[in-house]
Amino acid sequence: MDKDLAIETRDLVKRYGERIVAVNRLSMRVYRGEVYGFLGPNGAGKTTTLRILAGLVRPTSGSATVFGDAPGSDIALASMGVLVETPTFYPYLSGRDNLRVLARYAGVPEQRIAPALERVQLASRAGDRFSSYSLGMKQRLGVAAALLKDPKLLILDEPTNGLDPAGMADMRALIRGLGHEGRSVLLSSHLMTEVEQICDRVGVIRTGELIAEGSPDELRDRDRLRVRAHPIDEARQIVSRLSGVERVGGSDGALEIDADPALASAINRALVSAGIDVSELRQERGSLEEVFLELTQDRTEIGVSSHDS
Repeated sequence: MDKDLAIETRDLVKRYGERIVAVNRLSMRVYRGEVYGFLGPNGAGKTTTLRILAGLVRPTSGSATVFGDAPGSDIALASMGVLVETPTFYPYLSGRDNLRVLARYAGVPEQRIAPALERVQLASRAGDRFSSYSLGMKQRLGVAAALLKDPKLLILDEPTNGLDPAGMADMRALIRGLGHEGRSVLLSSHLMTEVEQICDRVGVIRTGELIAEGSPDELRDRDRLRVRAHPIDEARQIVSRLSGVERVGGSDGALEIDADPALASAINRALVSAGIDVSELRQERGSLEEVFLELTQDRTEIGVSSHDS
């Protein structure tokens, strides 16, 4: 086993019945001390994967390890804190008393409760009933519960769900800090700005398969030219026939061209020679959100504005 690995999966598969494949031959590595962003559209298999790693679901085939041990083993459970989906606590107990129950069950000293509440900025509301908490406060209490064991690994499923902008910023700072302490964080999120700001590496999953992996900069590092021309359909046909052009997409009435930026002058000449009016031609770097959409769904056809879904 690689001692630098916190999580490793090899050809992990989870089927439900004969027809539903939630996770499909997923091979992924999360290293010690890194914040790993786990991205994918709804139904892509993210939560199922997290539940397997937490020992809550058995895989159909393949393997998974947490610090070299099987998910759900005593060693693996002692090493991790988990927040998967919306956290649930006793509604009639205070936030502090809920953590006391968890601490006793996990054999954790109660002295760790106050620091965990401070860390997620819930100390002032620790004596209030859980039922009175907002969704964002419930999320923060879930993170505090995950921190009780002082884990080497945190698995967090949408931890900023329900938080206001200030709360989201605080949670991002907390997660960054956990990574700087040498802990590993596996973060499932649908917020691209969140992932760009705090993750060292990113894995993109679609229909249960890992389809891309790398740092946010590596995933965004694609040469692209943006061309605004009229008529747009004729411009697309001309550009798509040029040597060196890998792909021609479009959004907001402009062409998005995957090609070496050095081809910009040749593209401009070809369009002008064909009588196409070119009002804009520039190099741009795609955002992580654009890369994510390209990887996980079909791009909108030229002439129709694209939108998130």
